[in-house]
Amino acid sequence: MAVAAISMGLPERWHATLVGLAFLGATWMLVWSKSDGDVRRAGLALGGLVIPGPLQVRSLLRQAAAALAWGVGMTALVAVPFFFGWHAWWARVMPRLSFSLAVRPMEVVDEALAQVLVIALPEEAFYRGYVQSRLDEVWPPSWRLLGARIGPGLVVGAIIFALGHVVTVHLATRLAVFFPALAFGWLRARTGGIGASVCFHAMCNLYSQMLGRGYGVY
Repeated sequence: MAVAAISMGLPERWHATLVGLAFLGATWMLVWSKSDGDVRRAGLALGGLVIPGPLQVRSLLRQAAAALAWGVGMTALVAVPFFFGWHAWWARVMPRLSFSLAVRPMEVVDEALAQVLVIALPEEAFYRGYVQSRLDEVWPPSWRLLGARIGPGLVVGAIIFALGHVVTVHLATRLAVFFPALAFGWLRARTGGIGASVCFHAMCNLYSQMLGRGYGVY
């Protein structure tokens, strides 16, 4: 309801930041304010950043590197097929697509940080950290898929994620985020945390934005 209220009642330029804060606030109340065990079970320890006590820097860096490697690897797997599907879709609307993109390093860094901290981290914390973990308690994972134990909670969580995107932007095409949400959920199950899904989520958004701006379709 808070997300819907933000999208309907406030200026569009504030939406991403306020929605991200809403997700982080909800995750804080529902998980991060609880016991350390609850935080770890939800995959929300973030390398120990939100756990009281001395920070294990080497462990944090090792986990961050592993999460980044998962994100890069998944992006490499989907980038080419996504490009052809994306291009085929937009070519129906704009038959003469041509790519042109001016790359400004500082703008790239700014956009990457925004995608990670304002969009991917809050959404993954809430949807994969809290929602998927709670659904897994209702429907314990019993299927094995490429080294991950998954269950109906992953699929239902992806549906909720997709519906949440339609609430903020009232377009049926927004339901398509159901499919990457399945991958985000698999990463959460495979790695035991949300770091990898945060990285992959941010990379998916950056890649989609690069295509959209480069071809001038959004």
